[in-house]
Amino acid sequence: MNVEAYMTELGKQARAASRLMARADTGTKNRALDAMAEALDAAREQLSEANRKDLEQGRANGLDAAMLDRLELTPARINTMIEGLRQVAALPDPIGGITDMNYRPSGIQIGKMRVPLGVIGIIYESRPNVTVEAASLCLKSGNATILRGGSEAINSNHAIARCIAQGLQAAGLPETAVQVVETTDRSAVGAMITMPEYVDVIVPRGGKGLIERISNDARVPVIKHLDGICHVYIDDQADRSKALNIAVNAKTHRYGTCNTMETLLVNRAIAADVLPELADRYAEIGVELRGCEATRELLPQALPATDEDWATEYLAPVLAIRLVEDMDEAIEHINHWGSHHTDAIITENYTRARAFLREVDSSSVMVNASTRFADGFEYGLGAEIGISTDKIHARGPVGLEGLTSQKYVVLGDGQVRQ
Repeated sequence: MNVEAYMTELGKQARAASRLMARADTGTKNRALDAMAEALDAAREQLSEANRKDLEQGRANGLDAAMLDRLELTPARINTMIEGLRQVAALPDPIGGITDMNYRPSGIQIGKMRVPLGVIGIIYESRPNVTVEAASLCLKSGNATILRGGSEAINSNHAIARCIAQGLQAAGLPETAVQVVETTDRSAVGAMITMPEYVDVIVPRGGKGLIERISNDARVPVIKHLDGICHVYIDDQADRSKALNIAVNAKTHRYGTCNTMETLLVNRAIAADVLPELADRYAEIGVELRGCEATRELLPQALPATDEDWATEYLAPVLAIRLVEDMDEAIEHINHWGSHHTDAIITENYTRARAFLREVDSSSVMVNASTRFADGFEYGLGAEIGISTDKIHARGPVGLEGLTSQKYVVLGDGQVRQ
């Protein structure tokens, strides 16, 4: 296969489809999403069989536990994909909405209309459910999309793609509005990120190496985050029960996700009260602890932590712990070592909570809640295309609105500029 020619053809088809998608009405888009959900529900057996092949091949290739977890399509995850499609169908359609209308002295009216971005290229690893999330959000926001999943999920992605195509066909929309790249040749990624004539934005979802490569080589704008180095700070005015439950959940609910806590910061004044019980609960689950010197005085079983630990996204049952004097020191640590993804404070002090929200420079900042909630589905977006730690255009979980832009519209009645 001539990969460059193949990708160029996908790009041409996507660009043509994007023009049809931009004028598709809300009812048609919703019918496509509902039909996709029905197709997935009817294809559960085929999806599971395709996923089983990917899991077997992944184990044979030595994929680690975190990658295999991301790859697996359990019945519950299929349910979540179906529910996500229906949630997106139920969301308001942002396209065509006009806001900020106002009259100018000349008599013209000026406002802003929300419009699709055009063609969105999405490059991701392992998680086949991303195929559905990406397709649904791109479709509802009036975009066409080219999806390039990892080779480890090739069978699962193709099975899902067939359901997506059925949904598009049932609604009378072009099947080329959602195209899943069929080749596992890595040069397909290089082609996709360097054809701005066909692709308007790239969204990479995967490991730091993949995202760095795409960010460095792309000639197309990129919506990205490099790391998920998330923190929970337990304040000296925290509710003990909340602190224990959140600290355990944020780390152990799932290890291989970007919103999993990697560093726990604890106020010295309460460390002796909360750390021993936390350590016991982590030990029961099999979490390895690495701590600063003060932490190891309380938890001698913890390994010594280094600067490298504060800067590491483990994606594994490993947790770094540091004691801090106060909230200011916690914020300083987060803003220096964090990745601007998601950080939380556990406190009953309203004033400190508000200060933490203002001063922590991350795309999601939380009070008395697990970092695991930093997710488009949990935020009510129906699904997410990814999480952005950039400050321009979209930040945090990127849902429908993040896949649109605005253009000025001017309404006149014969006015000419004097």
